[in-house]
Amino acid sequence: MYEHVVDFIKNLYKKEPIPLHEPYFNGKEKEYITKCIDSTFVSSVGEYVSKFENMISGYVGSKFAIATVNGTSALHIALKLSGVKENTEVITQPLTFVATCNAIKYCGADPIFVDVDIDTLGMSPYSLEEFLETQTIIEEEGCINKNTGKVIKACVPMHTFGHPCRIDDIAEICKKYNITLIEDAAESLGSRYKGKHTGTFGLLGILSFNGNKIITAGGGGMILTNVEELAMRAKHLTTTAKIPHPYEYIHDEVGYNYRMPNINAAIGYAQILKIEEFVKRKRKLALIYKKFFDRLGYVEFFLEPKNARSNYWLNTIMLKDKTERDKFLECMLSNQILVRPAWKLMTNLRIYKNCQKTEIVNAQFLEERIVNIPSSVNYIFQD
Repeated sequence: MYEHVVDFIKNLYKKEPIPLHEPYFNGKEKEYITKCIDSTFVSSVGEYVSKFENMISGYVGSKFAIATVNGTSALHIALKLSGVKENTEVITQPLTFVATCNAIKYCGADPIFVDVDIDTLGMSPYSLEEFLETQTIIEEEGCINKNTGKVIKACVPMHTFGHPCRIDDIAEICKKYNITLIEDAAESLGSRYKGKHTGTFGLLGILSFNGNKIITAGGGGMILTNVEELAMRAKHLTTTAKIPHPYEYIHDEVGYNYRMPNINAAIGYAQILKIEEFVKRKRKLALIYKKFFDRLGYVEFFLEPKNARSNYWLNTIMLKDKTERDKFLECMLSNQILVRPAWKLMTNLRIYKNCQKTEIVNAQFLEERIVNIPSSVNYIFQD
């Protein structure tokens, strides 16, 4: 049934196996890595860390950007900066990568899950507001969960597969309930909502530069904020909380060895110079896919939400039901086309199944139908 899809994707990439999303190095990565090695500053001190931070902050429009070893560590520190700690709670979405929830647990806090929207794949402001209206009260300490008595300190929506959620509505709701908004923009570098870059709507945002992201540093993450005090504290905490001194090693609190190495930043710096080229190519690939699946007729291609410019990090299709999804997965994988389903919902994982949640009908619907298809930028243009 899906042979036409197999032929089409193989014609796009003209290679086997076809990866889901491989990095694309067509810039100065090797040149900058060589310079980094020649400088001998390959760890967390070096010029490329600062250059990469400055390029990212300038591109996304935040005043500050702090480089970390990965997106999970960036989110961990962002949560700590917002006051998330033991016996507090954080609202997030069940359709996300496990790192979102793990970072919450690193702080000793518990996640609460609200539903997502079908047309964005991200957190639903309607589900969020309904939960807050019915399950919380505002007291002097903050927004209190009536079910547990704990303070809800933060809200972490995620821009799923690079598609912006209704982040402006979510920001207004968080402000109303005195909850800190932290954006998990790990997948959405290059994506904008109503002209504003994702990761810059809240007090803090984070990015990821894992090997499968739209640009990579081999690994790495970034904390975004417009608040200088938070930026300086983020840098302090991620540098083992060491007080600057010519020779003394004085650490004034428990810190983390989370700073991005200079050699990774050298790769990231070369990659960020190509970001708009990559976004353009990925958006063109999405259009190619859309036209094909529209002609095919029995597979729905997911389009960017209204008011959004998506980076289309992972192109996404939706099948009729779980049975068809599994048939599609098996057909593609047997033909060396690397596709994947959506993550198992966090609420279906043993480690998070007992966490508080709202009705998550949309998330369950999507989990059973979503498939990500090859989305690398180095496909063959069919002009």
